[in-house]
Amino acid sequence: MLRLVLSLVLLDPTAVVAEVSQRNIPVPRVLTPNGDRLGYAPVPRPFTGARRLTGVLVGRDPVTRRDVMCGGTVIGSRSRSLVLTAAHCLYNQGRVLEHLAFLPGYDRGRPPLGVWPVARTWVPSRWRNRPYSADLLPYDVGLVGVLRQRRPLEDVTGRGLRPLPTARGTELRGLELLGYPAGKGYPALRLHRCLGDAVEGVSEGPGLLVTRNCHAAAGGSGGPALYGGSIAGVVSSSSPLSDEKGYTVLARLGGRPFERMLARADRAMRVKPPG
Repeated sequence: MLRLVLSLVLLDPTAVVAEVSQRNIPVPRVLTPNGDRLGYAPVPRPFTGARRLTGVLVGRDPVTRRDVMCGGTVIGSRSRSLVLTAAHCLYNQGRVLEHLAFLPGYDRGRPPLGVWPVARTWVPSRWRNRPYSADLLPYDVGLVGVLRQRRPLEDVTGRGLRPLPTARGTELRGLELLGYPAGKGYPALRLHRCLGDAVEGVSEGPGLLVTRNCHAAAGGSGGPALYGGSIAGVVSSSSPLSDEKGYTVLARLGGRPFERMLARADRAMRVKPPG
């Protein structure tokens, strides 16, 4: 049963972030050097390593016609063509988003490493056949396979990140969250980082990580939670921005379901690579 009793909201990638007067992360909890009221600070250029692998995932809801923006990160695979994101960045109300594309290394309107159209998507089955509820949060992980261009994705961005599976109950200190906050105060779609310590947030399923050092805003969904050069989780949700002591929920990469999904996606992209 979920131990999180505070109100959770999925990060709406198209929402405008309302400016509030109070600091959402209390000053003593901000671990990021020069971190703002949400705990985030701009990533210095040039982008290297995992920051070069992180980018913007864009798409459109086929019914509402709303454009959607999330984060994503190149994950290491034999196909060299996979991107990790949040499941809710790919599905909305049971509908697969259209015209998806990944822009690695995105920086203030420029995609220096190209635009990579998405060929296929993978999410846990419950995201396809259940209405949204907090019980789905531990499974808010998705993968996309991008069209091969002249070279596969990892040949352009560099080697994808290694997933770090962690068991339910595992606490991680020194995570780095990467994302593209949107709205007032973040006008340029610039890559930001936030340092945080995370504890367990749910008592069943693969579990969740919760950090109270970062308060991810709209646009931050799908971004990576990095740990020791690997990726340990995906930004899933946050408390409402009106919360004076905000927090962020991360879907951890743990358990057989994610491992099977990753293997299935990698196999599909190797057997018949699109493009």
